[in-house]
Amino acid sequence: MKIDGSVALVTGGNRGIGEQFVRALLERGAAKVYAAARDPRKVAVPGAVPLRLDITDAGSVRAAAEQAGDVTLLVNNAGISTGASLLDGDLADFRREFDTHVFGTLAVSRAFAPVLARGGGGGLLNVLSALSWISLPASAAYCAAKSAEWSLTNALRVELAAQGTQVTGLHMGYVDTDLIADVRAPKSDPADIVRAALDGFAAGDFEVTADATARQVKSALSAGPAALYPQLAPSA
Repeated sequence: MKIDGSVALVTGGNRGIGEQFVRALLERGAAKVYAAARDPRKVAVPGAVPLRLDITDAGSVRAAAEQAGDVTLLVNNAGISTGASLLDGDLADFRREFDTHVFGTLAVSRAFAPVLARGGGGGLLNVLSALSWISLPASAAYCAAKSAEWSLTNALRVELAAQGTQVTGLHMGYVDTDLIADVRAPKSDPADIVRAALDGFAAGDFEVTADATARQVKSALSAGPAALYPQLAPSA
């Protein structure tokens, strides 16, 4: 997938990782980059094309696909984090997480799949997480939604292969953005994550593990639950 000369659309392109994607795509020679946001007035990257898009609203998604009918590279980045926990979290927050990360990502992917096909296939990059592979009870809503989005990404990869669309999933640990400003833990620079994502995407990688956390979690998957959840180990 060539980034130079592409026409890209980044959902949630007004802040955080999304804004970094917009900047990096322009720097790498994208001919046009739509920065999609609920409020396009908040798009601040010079040279970006602001586009109104609420991925949880079907009408908004349809309108965006009609307006941006020249897209060849779609970055599904828009996301939320409600902080809803497993047993005490509000079920409405669980639904919001799934409406955004799963149904929203699916709606945008469905709407733009024919657009990508008309452009020769193009590419689709889904911003996932190391939490697609490991669950934390304190943020169970986010983890469950990201896990479902990972499964969705795998299905999209298979489904869209016939039309020549490359589908890449991006996984990483905590990133220094306002989404997790209250988290006290080491965080990666969003520019580094985006650089790794676009390098892997350009190389044709199906998955990009952009930091040490993602690589460590992925390597532990085959070892079983005890490797991922040390708290399950028998007491000494």
